[in-house]
Order: sequence, then structure tokens, then C-alpha cells
Amino acid sequence: MVREITTFNMALLIYNSLSGEKEVFRPLQDKRVSLYVCGMTVYDYCHLGHARVLIAFDIIVRYLRLKGFRVTYVRNITDVDDKIIARAAEKEVSVDELTQHFITAMHEDEKKLAVLPPDKEPKATAFIPDIIEMIQVLIDKGFAYRAHNGDVYYEVSRFEAYGKLSRRRLDEQQEGSRVDVDPHKKHPFDFVLWKAAKKDEVSWASPWGDGRPGWHIECSAMSKRCLGETFDIHGGGPDLKFPHHENEIAQSETASGCKFVNYWMHAGAVRVNKEKMSKSSGNFFTIRDILDIFPAEAVRYFIASSHYRSAIDYSAEALQEALSGLERLYMSIRAHYTAMPSASVLERDQVKPYQQKFCQCMDDDFNTAGAVGVLFEMAKEINVSRDSDKAPVLSKAMVELAASLGVLQASPEQFLQRHDASDELSKAEIEEQISARLQARQNKNWAEADRIRDWLKQRGVELNDSREGTDWYRA
Repeated sequence: MVREITTFNMALLIYNSLSGEKEVFRPLQDKRVSLYVCGMTVYDYCHLGHARVLIAFDIIVRYLRLKGFRVTYVRNITDVDDKIIARAAEKEVSVDELTQHFITAMHEDEKKLAVLPPDKEPKATAFIPDIIEMIQVLIDKGFAYRAHNGDVYYEVSRFEAYGKLSRRRLDEQQEGSRVDVDPHKKHPFDFVLWKAAKKDEVSWASPWGDGRPGWHIECSAMSKRCLGETFDIHGGGPDLKFPHHENEIAQSETASGCKFVNYWMHAGAVRVNKEKMSKSSGNFFTIRDILDIFPAEAVRYFIASSHYRSAIDYSAEALQEALSGLERLYMSIRAHYTAMPSASVLERDQVKPYQQKFCQCMDDDFNTAGAVGVLFEMAKEINVSRDSDKAPVLSKAMVELAASLGVLQASPEQFLQRHDASDELSKAEIEEQISARLQARQNKNWAEADRIRDWLKQRGVELNDSREGTDWYRA
């Protein structure tokens, strides 16, 4: 659990995608934050790009709560759309059966990555009446129309501010675009609010005939019901800024007549070996693929080591480097873990300089890369003062601050000596070799002691000698 700490009255800056600048965060209600993040369309397993968004906003929520904000975090589920219907037909199962399978899988992945559940997780199919009501308002105001094919479209040319988030004028978007000409639309960029039902498709009754909602209208209806017509922060992946979030703004502000969102936040893209991740390129990785190879906390640490807005490049080498960095942090607190104070130490004078630097980084648009750097400064100080009473206190402070990043929450012994069936050496075998090495050192047989160290290292086991004895971890 993340506890509230003193943050030295520093202003929290958030980069607002709408203004293109960092802005001082001023919530609509003092000490309360309303946050909506576009979640998963559940027709397949979550991939690395989903992990980036899940972890980035989990850290944001954790830190807001650390600062004393009462956060209402909403992350939706899209459980009906073209891809879902097509995949259900392909697998010869119902839409409900398919989506429930992948919702369960998503929750399993989140739990492994230590992603805290949102406060509300609305599903699109549970908000059909709200969606229909909003579409009717848009029609009544003259911003939406029913086409000859039975679909209902939003007329983008009627919304003068269309493009303000992506900074694209409508004429610029149309010029040179490859948008297919749809004879049912008044404008190529008009987007569907309600899709007329096709034969044997899942559908709901509406004033315009049986059908189902378009993708964009779902989030507007769900966010309004869960957070109100105007709320503090809307987030999502980099590919959602246009057209999804642009369309949300248009339909929401038309329907309500007021500002939709005050701060827009978008996570950076994920590349694989410097290329865009895609199934066609053969470089597509699900969260499950990666967790078969690397510990979940290493994946989380890898993502936290970069600023949430920056693009990250995934590779096995990058994950291995992240794992090594995380192990160094765990190694620094290992000898002091059982001696750490039981109560919080974040208000102690010897801790406050690190706490202040950590919060300065996080208050600067959630600069997790800088915050991780502060953890390494603390690790260095712990190693320097390892024989003093200061080391257990700093170790406790490091664990407390790292909680807002969701790392260093396991015991060092558990993390550093993790073992599975694929490991060549068991824990008992490793400790047997360490005992043999100790005996060789006592006999001043330095060559044999070095041979055992090298032999273990070749098998992925690193040793760390100290006054207290020899620790080991898997490299």
C-alpha cells in the first residue's frame, strides 16, 4: 500500500498533450483526482504496448496517492467491436465467451506485473442506454445524422475545434489522405456512432434500428457516467490521440456544451529492436511471452526506467540490463532487510534529502527515470554506510519510495534467489559450492576458491563477499 508523504509543497507539473506544454496540475476538486484511461479491446492477449500503458498509469496513480490525492481511476474495457466479432466467429464461440476469456487473462497479466486494479472498470456493453442517450442528443443538436445504410455518423465539419488535440486541420487531414470513400458519409472523416446490425451479429435495439455502438462513443458515455461531463485527466496509448481521443472531444463537448478534459496524457510508443512492433514483422510479443523469460518485476523496472512519454526500445539485451540494475538495488538492501525499521522513515532528517530529490523528479511530469536514479544514489550511500545504523533506515526509505514505482516490494532473498525448473543449479547445489569455496579460503587454497567462483559464474550465479559472509544471486 502506498502511503501519503510530505512532498515539500512542490507543484506537480503534467505535460498536457492538448497545450503541448507542462502545466501546473490543478484538479477540479481540491485533493481529488478524476482519471480515465482507455483500456483494452479484449479479443487477444495483452502485448508489450499494453504493458507500457498499464504500468505507466499505475505509477501515475500510485504517486498521486502518495502525494495525498484521492484518485478515482477508471479504465474501460471494450467488449464489442469488429475485431471481437470476427475473432469470435473464427473460434466458433460467442462474443461473451471470447471477451470473458481475455478479460480474465488480462487480469492475470496485470496481477503478475503488480498493476493495481482501477477503481472502476466499465465494460462498453453495460452502457448501451447511456450510449444511445448521448447519440440522440448529438442528433437533436444537428451534429449527427442517420445514413441510408442505417449507420449513425458524427458530422465532424460541424465541430469547429475538431483537430485541436492532434493539431490537424480538417482540410489538411483530407488532403492526400487514403481514407476510403464512403458514399453514406457527408465527409470522409465523419465517424460512426451507431452501426446497423448485420445478420447474426450481436446487437441492441435503438431508435435507429438494431445495432451496436461505434468505438469512439463508448468512452464518452462511460467517462461521463463514471466521472462526470468534465474531469481532470484522460490518458491512453500514443496511437489514440488521433482519431480516437479527437473524436471523444468532439462528441463529448458537443453533447455537454462544456470542456471535456483538462489534462491529456499519452504514453510513448514501444519499438522492438528499433522497429515498430507488429505481427506481420514477426516481432510481436505478448506480456505472457516476455514473462516466460524474465521476472515480472524486471519488466516493470524496464518500463519505469524510461519517462512515460518517451519511446522505449524492447530487446532481450535491454531487459537483461534492466534485470541487472534491479538486482543491484536489491543487493544493496539485502543485508539490512531484516533490520529495517517497522514504521515509516520518510519523515526522518537523514532521509529527507533523498525523498525531496525523488519527489522533485516525480513532480516534473512523473519523471520515473530520474526517480530511479535517486534510488541508485540511495543504494550507493547504503553500501558506503553498510556498517552503521543509517543503512537499515535508508534501506527502508528506498523500499517506501520505490513502492510508488511498484518495485523493490519483494524480499531480497526471494528475488535474488528465485529458482525454476529450467535453472541448471538448485539453491542447495549453489550453497554446497559456496561452502566448499569457504573451506578452500580457510585452507588458503585461493586457486580452488577462484575456480569455484568462476564455475558458478559460468552457470549464471554471482557471488558477493562481505563481512557477514557470502551472498549470491542469479545473473
